Amino acid sequence: MSQQLAEINIQRLMGTIEESAEIGKLPNGGICRLTLTDEDKVMRDLFYQWLLDAGLEIRIDDFGNMYGRREGERDELAPVLIGSHLDTQPNGGKFDGILGVLGALEVIRTLNDLELKTMRPIEIVNFTNEEGARFEPAMLGSGAMTNVFSKQAVLNKTDQQGKVFGSELRRIGYEGTEENRAKDIFSFLELHIEQGPILEDSHKAIGIVSGIQGMNWIEVTVKGETAHTGTRPMVNRKDAILHAAKLITRIYSLAAEYPDLLISVGRINAYPNVINSVSSEAKFSIDIRHPNNKTRKRFTNQLRETLSMMTLVENMEIQITDIADVETEHFTDSIIDVIQTAVEKYGYSYLNMQSGAAHDAKYLNKVAPTGMIFIPSINGVSHCEEELSEAVDIERGVQVLLHSVITLANKENLI
Repeated sequence: MSQQLAEINIQRLMGTIEESAEIGKLPNGGICRLTLTDEDKVMRDLFYQWLLDAGLEIRIDDFGNMYGRREGERDELAPVLIGSHLDTQPNGGKFDGILGVLGALEVIRTLNDLELKTMRPIEIVNFTNEEGARFEPAMLGSGAMTNVFSKQAVLNKTDQQGKVFGSELRRIGYEGTEENRAKDIFSFLELHIEQGPILEDSHKAIGIVSGIQGMNWIEVTVKGETAHTGTRPMVNRKDAILHAAKLITRIYSLAAEYPDLLISVGRINAYPNVINSVSSEAKFSIDIRHPNNKTRKRFTNQLRETLSMMTLVENMEIQITDIADVETEHFTDSIIDVIQTAVEKYGYSYLNMQSGAAHDAKYLNKVAPTGMIFIPSINGVSHCEEELSEAVDIERGVQVLLHSVITLANKENLI
């Protein structure tokens, strides 16, 4: 059967997405499904069953990454890998990452419906802890699989309640083996919602992603001195929150001097965190992103110097801790060409663009030719319950994924 006749079943896919959205469902339609929680286990169990129903060979690696393999006519060849993640933010939406996994499942279901065989095997993957909302940093599953992170470092990660990654993996029953990791990958494709406004503002149906901008995550701890708020005069206080506020204000003003730099202080914690005590400690995160590695590093170094100088002037004590330092990635031209051909086949409008957010494709790009497909996000919102992509855009994105997968899975090589 000609691949030009291959069409996904959008009603089936949307039903699968809605069934996923019931697991960890929040009042306003979003999802809270943090990595290795009970909700994550329920979702994994359901996904496992879907893989079985699709006739796939299932395996789990030592980081809990889940794979479903569809055999090829030449099964000894390296597979085409497709997928993303099923974990969410604490107040996440029902498409971020999830579309990439369930869209990949729809590709397999469509190939099965059409009894369409491919030369190469195709594997679906659900990566563990892409979000980094429970265990930091983000993308631990894909980073560990590609040896960006060491195995022991990942398994020893703890969440804010002191729960250990490896123990939680065993608790939910998804600790697999190292031999089950994806190896000798022919190519990797990840379908994802854009999570920003560019496609919608440009009235484009598809984003063909050229790469992912670099990122730093930093945590700053400010030390003060606790005291009773009713008895310690203002002039004698060492208020950690006040000092942190001064630092945060300076951070944002410094960032404004760098074009295209994106920065956010997304998490703040204070101690002892009671209404009638001066804070003795304040911790806050800094998320820094820029498409140019040199610019990002120059800003990060200037930031450190500025914070250190302020601590001397203000008589503060601070500690700066690096959580993540991720380089800008550029995707493979031959994969980008395959995606563009698929988009043009369907006559969809498109935009060549870079991803502002990090994704599992960032680490897969280190071990295999990689590409990403974006679809629009309504109002550009994500990591919240209001996250939304329309069914028509989802259908277009998965059609492009399907055509690209068929093309790649029937290629001898990428030259």
